[in-house]
Amino acid sequence: MAEADAAAPGMPQLDFATFPNQIFWLVVAIVIIYLMLSRVALPRIGAVLAERRGTITNDLARAEELRQKAEEAEEAYQKALADARAKANGIIDKARAAMQEDLDIALQKADAEIAARTAESERRIAEIRESAAEAVEAVARDTAREVLDALGQKADARSVNAAVTARLKQVGAS
Repeated sequence: MAEADAAAPGMPQLDFATFPNQIFWLVVAIVIIYLMLSRVALPRIGAVLAERRGTITNDLARAEELRQKAEEAEEAYQKALADARAKANGIIDKARAAMQEDLDIALQKADAEIAARTAESERRIAEIRESAAEAVEAVARDTAREVLDALGQKADARSVNAAVTARLKQVGAS
């Protein structure tokens, strides 16, 4: 038996006597695999690829639609922002005009009050001047009488009053 084992080649696939049989079964296996792939696996793979293409196409279309909506939303936002700024500027202008009007009214009231106080002050100053002039005249008459009395001169009140009045008119005119 050792001789039979020694005469047999090592691997049965490499035995040239079995090549035609191996080739036949190889062709049969390849045909069966081809039929299985073409009837079962390839249609499923094709369906999956088609579904993926459809999903990708739909996703791209949806993304484009969302991008357009986002652009429209941004335009609407920019328009709303510009409108809000314009409205805010209008409110600011109105408030500024109202404040200016209030300020003008307050300034007019202040000017009127200042004018009234100035007129009152001028009236008081005129009264003070008048009373001061009267006091000066009275002091001048009394002083003139006293000076004349001190000099030993007698003068009547009428001539002293006339002299003081004339002298005050001269001083007031210059």
